[in-house]
Amino acid sequence: MPAPAHILVIRFSAMGDVAMTVPVLKNLLQQNQYLQITVVSNAFFKPLFTGLERCHFHAAHLKKEHKGVTGIYRLYKELKALKPFTAIADLHGVLRSFNLRLFFGFSNIPIAAIDKGRKEKKLLTRKKDKHLVQLTTSFERYAVVFRNLGYTCELKNEQPIFSRQPLPAAAKFFFKGKEKVIGIAPFAQHFQKMYPLQQTKNVVKALSDAGHSILLLGGGQPEIETLQQWQDEIKGNVFSIAGKFSFAEELAIISNLTQMLSMDSANMHLASLYAVPVISIWGATHPFAGFYGWGQPVENMVNVDIYCRPCSVFGNKPCYRGDFACMMRIEENTIIDKVNKL
Repeated sequence: MPAPAHILVIRFSAMGDVAMTVPVLKNLLQQNQYLQITVVSNAFFKPLFTGLERCHFHAAHLKKEHKGVTGIYRLYKELKALKPFTAIADLHGVLRSFNLRLFFGFSNIPIAAIDKGRKEKKLLTRKKDKHLVQLTTSFERYAVVFRNLGYTCELKNEQPIFSRQPLPAAAKFFFKGKEKVIGIAPFAQHFQKMYPLQQTKNVVKALSDAGHSILLLGGGQPEIETLQQWQDEIKGNVFSIAGKFSFAEELAIISNLTQMLSMDSANMHLASLYAVPVISIWGATHPFAGFYGWGQPVENMVNVDIYCRPCSVFGNKPCYRGDFACMMRIEENTIIDKVNKL
């Protein structure tokens, strides 16, 4: 039997990117029974990993005590005090994770880092002569890091990553007697990844009028206010849960949904962890870049073919056409029909 091993896994950044590590880590741990891992990531993301056996979590506070180079060194000292690591997997590949790797480098621990595929992503998103092919997914890029460290990590999707979770008491009302409960997450980190809000609101109303129970998801004060306004105006079967539950409770609610309607955003990835079917709307970005939801059929995607798509990997560049055609050309009924037929 192989000697016990302990890998430090580094992944900060956005929630969706962190959520995409979870299926890979579950496969890694299932295929290497002698292995333990410690994930270091933003403190808020801890509930994403609590269901993984032999997975420990160390919180990083990158805007407080772990800010800057001195803060990363402080984080290094905290990690160094834990059970010794036999390898380090950098799944982020940015300056913070590089500095953390640098401090550990003096310990002669094997280290492997992600290849983000920047060159092929530039070919995919350039204005002219786009190289429109499916690139290596982020899941596979993460898995390669562990293979480079000598571990088995084959990506299998034979069962949900996590099972359905017990509902918080305050959320049971939303599901009681409901045949179909749809989560709708209208927001994304960047505007270019969002279906226009008025059209999204129309979709919400149409689905509510059809008798479906709708739960609105979001975070941050502007989103919370907008979704509460939608609930007050549409009434009926529309309920905003934004800002009303902890992150762990929101995950439990998501796990019980009949389906999710989201942008190319974190909620697509969160629902995918529980094998909840996701209808995802894509504008400036494209699944070819490798960020599609775990186990989600490609036919669940809503988008329009247009020569300028994708114009960026993350949706963080303004529309150079100026008309936002990639989203504006998607008809509301196309989305409604997709949800109803799923």
